[in-house]
Formats: sequence, C-alpha cells, structure tokens
Amino acid sequence: VVRGGGGGAWGWGFFFQAEDGIRDYDVTGVQTCALPICCRQHAIEVTDEERQRILDQRWEEDEAVGPDQPTVVAAGPIWNRSQRLAHRADGACVFLADDGLCRIHAKFGEEAKPLACRIYPYAFHPTGKGVTVSLRFSCPSVVGNRGKQLAKQATEIRTIARAVVPDNVTDWPAPEISPGQRPDWPDFRRFVEALDTTLSGSDASITVRLLRALFWINLVSEARFDAVKGSRLTDFLSLIREAAAGEITDKTIETKEPTGLAKTQFRLLAGQYGRRDTVVDLETGWRGHWRRLRNGVRFARGRGLTPRVQDCFTEVPFESLEQPFAGLPDGADELLTRYFRVKIQGLAFCGPAYYGVPLVEGFRSLVLIYPSVLWLARWLAAGDERKTLTLNDVERAIAIADHHHGYSPAFGLRGFRSRVRLLARMDEIGRLCAWYAR
Repeated sequence: VVRGGGGGAWGWGFFFQAEDGIRDYDVTGVQTCALPICCRQHAIEVTDEERQRILDQRWEEDEAVGPDQPTVVAAGPIWNRSQRLAHRADGACVFLADDGLCRIHAKFGEEAKPLACRIYPYAFHPTGKGVTVSLRFSCPSVVGNRGKQLAKQATEIRTIARAVVPDNVTDWPAPEISPGQRPDWPDFRRFVEALDTTLSGSDASITVRLLRALFWINLVSEARFDAVKGSRLTDFLSLIREAAAGEITDKTIETKEPTGLAKTQFRLLAGQYGRRDTVVDLETGWRGHWRRLRNGVRFARGRGLTPRVQDCFTEVPFESLEQPFAGLPDGADELLTRYFRVKIQGLAFCGPAYYGVPLVEGFRSLVLIYPSVLWLARWLAAGDERKTLTLNDVERAIAIADHHHGYSPAFGLRGFRSRVRLLARMDEIGRLCAWYAR
C-alpha cells in the first residue's frame, strides 16, 4: 500500500489502493452510476441539518415528487427515533429519477445530498496515522470496474473524508490479531501486507491462494507475538507464507465433500448473504420476520426447493447446487482477486470496519464469502437451467453478498460469529471453498 496525500492541517494521511496495484488490477471508483441499486436497497439516515436542507428545497412544489409524497420520514422504535429518506412503494428512494440519477444532485448539486449518499461506494477505515480508502462491491459499477481510478479521485475523496472521518482517528488502536493480542499499527500492517501478498500471486488460482492464506492464518491463531515484532515478525510471516505455498498448489488441492453439519451451517450463512434486506423488505413487520424464520428452517434442512429470498432467485432443488459446475468462468479469477485484495488493503474485514472482530476471525469470515458467492452464483445459473457459471453470475453474486459484508447487523451477532468459529474448528472452511469452486 502506498502512503500518499493527506497531512497538513488534517494531521493524517491516506492509504490508497496502491498505484502499482492499480496497474496490476485496476481498482476503480465511481462518481456517477447508471445502475442505482444503492438507491433501492439502503436506508439512508439523515441528520437534523440534512433534513432541514431537504425541506428547504421545497420538493412538494416539484412535479416529479409532489405534495403527497413525503421526502423524509421517522424510523426506528419510538424510544430511538431517527430520520431517513423516504422510499416509494416499489422500494426506490423518493429522489431516484427515471433516468437513474438523483434528483437532489441534478437540481442542487452533489454537496446538497445527504453525506451517506455522497460517500457510497467508498469506505474509510482508520489505520494509525492514516486512513484507508476502500470500495463496496454491492455497487455494480465497482464490480464491473467502471469509473475513475481511486488515485485520480484524490481531491474528491479528501473532501468527503473531511466530513466523515472522526477527529480522533489517529488515537484508534490497531485491531487485535486474536483475542488478547493487539499489536501496534506498524506490526498490524505487516499481517495485512502478508495477506495481500499471498492473494496477489499469479502462480495459482484464487482458490489455492485463499487456501494458502487460510493455512498460515490458522498458524497465526495458535501463536503468540509478545516477543515477535518488527523485522522478526516480517521474517516469521515470510516463512509461514513460503510453507503454505509449498504445501498447497493447484496440483495438491483436494476436493472433499464437506460434512453434513458443515453444509448445514454453510447454507444458513450463504442464505443470509442471499437475502435482500432493503427498506421495503425490512418494514413488513411480523410477516417479514416469520418469512425469514421459515426460510432459515428450509436452509437448515437443505432438502426440497430453495426459498425465494429475493426476486433474482428462483426455487431450485438444493441438491442441484451441490453438483459440479465446471469451475470458475473466464474473468472470475481476476474479479475475485480484485475483490479480496480491496477488502484486505482497505481493512474491511476486521476491527472497526467489521464488527470489532480480530484479524484472524475476520479473515475467516472474509474467506467464507468465496464459497457463498459461488453458491449464490450456482443458484442464479440453476434458475436458468444451466450447469455452468458465467462471469455475470459471479458478478451478480458478489454484489448481492457484499451488500451485507460489514454493514448488516445480523453478521455481527453471536449466532453468525459462532457459525464461523465452528466451521474453523471443524477445519471445513477450506473444504467448502474447494467444493463449490469445482
């Protein structure tokens, strides 16, 4: 990661996705979008100041909105009310125009929009004296690698970051590596750089590279680092990375069927990633809760037909998703490599960016996105009566899954975290990756 920009009156700099990395895998951001899925699936809370600014814009006099359509509504329990942008009955934000653009942006400019809308699809995470700039792959433009490169958006990103990053960002400690082991920021970044180096190799498939990283992360989970710091830590990480590379190759990888218990836990996890959880979906009251409970039972049983958790999925036999699907389609390896490297470089898998979990646990959760994405991609393909995946299947599955990663409260609860820990104890995470990549 290249340390660049920032400083001055701010007191901290940026950790952009590296310029070298851009040439390697072209990490990009977007400013405008022709596929405004975010305007249909996110609940945008606004401050009192933003609410008043929207009211002062007098949208009741605009024919596209009109006097009968509220623009800001109260949300949440009566003891903890908040204000958020209103959505129409079809799930779209009230300010989403027919051409896919934001009415506020078109009429009053970008700075007139709520801060949450201006930030997306960027994500900012503290890293000692700097801030990482990452991207959310729930945005189809990020998945498709459209838009200007991050390094060419430095001015715009700094403007947004000034409004969103807290003043005490340099005081935040590094995340734990495992419970009770919290290094300083330079040593923490050594772990992150080791993960990124493992994932950036071109000598093996993304499946093998993930299994290699998982191999040495498991060794890290069993080690103590009280006296292993600085250059000694760098040497240790280099040794275990080399051991992983020698142990796991495309020729030595085994495809063993996961156990029944592992499949049950995995289906529940993948089913959560497959949910839509938009504003409209979550406001269905007890009916929505009952539907999600019934779906959970069906995922746990894994027999019969899959529940239709959102419109893009059709009901297909669970068994059809366990059959071989001829491996990854062309382009998927590069896409998935970019996805995992952006999440790792941006620290979007542990610490404040991911429910406060330690690096080891957070990385295991991140790796489980891989079989989850492939399982969801299989579901999309099976719905079209296909037994091979297309790049479009994988792209859609990543956007669906990343909608939740680090942002859905359910993924930070004890139940989800216990599921990840159980799969790790059973040594089934790698087996799930290999099984659904075949």
